[in-house]
Amino acid sequence: MRAVIQNAVGGPDVLFVAEQPTPSPGRDEVLVRVKAAGINPVDAAVRGGHYRLLGDPPFVLGWDISGTVEALGNGVTGFKVGDEVYGMPRFPRQAGAYAEFASAPADQITTKPGRIDHTHAAALPLAGLTAWQGLVRQGGIRPDQRVLIHAGAGGVGHLAVQIAKALGAHVISTASPDKLDFVRSIGADEVVDYSRGDFADRVADIDLVLETVGGDNAQGSLKVLRDGGTLVSLLGVDDAVKAAAKERNIHVERVSVTPDREGLVELAKLVDAKKLSVHVAKAFPLDEAGAAHAFLATRPIGKVVLTA
Repeated sequence: MRAVIQNAVGGPDVLFVAEQPTPSPGRDEVLVRVKAAGINPVDAAVRGGHYRLLGDPPFVLGWDISGTVEALGNGVTGFKVGDEVYGMPRFPRQAGAYAEFASAPADQITTKPGRIDHTHAAALPLAGLTAWQGLVRQGGIRPDQRVLIHAGAGGVGHLAVQIAKALGAHVISTASPDKLDFVRSIGADEVVDYSRGDFADRVADIDLVLETVGGDNAQGSLKVLRDGGTLVSLLGVDDAVKAAAKERNIHVERVSVTPDREGLVELAKLVDAKKLSVHVAKAFPLDEAGAAHAFLATRPIGKVVLTA
């Protein structure tokens, strides 16, 4: 099969296509013919050697897949050859999504949402599960809460805005000037242009914050949270923020996304109910993986995808 590999860490130009052995599904695994693979910021961090999840190269990047079941390993039930599936298998271990085939534990994938094609389905799992787990599992989101989502036009952010809205929250989101209209279009009740000074001067009485940016955003988020509220961070917070939060009984949670079949099912339900859409900024063929990573670095709206 064709796969995108890298023999050294570095910039997008370290990625190239080569022939690799097609994996065989082990017990309780399925072999998926990959139609599309989502690209996430964590992929770029691993590629560049900034986040050493996979150890030293060579390795095949990628976790988000959408495709069809090609073969079943021993013990697999509930799937048949030809089924359309999607998921985020094995994270944070190597899944090898940037390839024509990938094996996956059967309990870490599920039926693809019927309303969208493979390109859009492949863009959903990692970012969607991050948003779902952050808002629902760690954040305990409830209807009528005031929820602040940072970077509402980003991969995680644009899905989180829609998920929070679908679950009945009043959604406020930060965005750059050129992305304000997009964030409004996907359902945000209020949009804050973060380029016009401190967002904390324009937001107040928040029950739940999903912090996706890092830096000083966690400290600023404390200022807008009600006492007893919840701060959920994708990147973690420092001890000073934790201490300040404790004084006001603010709960601080960290999202470390994990494979989650139940969460994938819930995301697919929202998609098929027309309550969640996935914005794909651009799709690239496998042999343009380097260009896809370079494009991701421009911080486009939504997601970037490889098509096999």
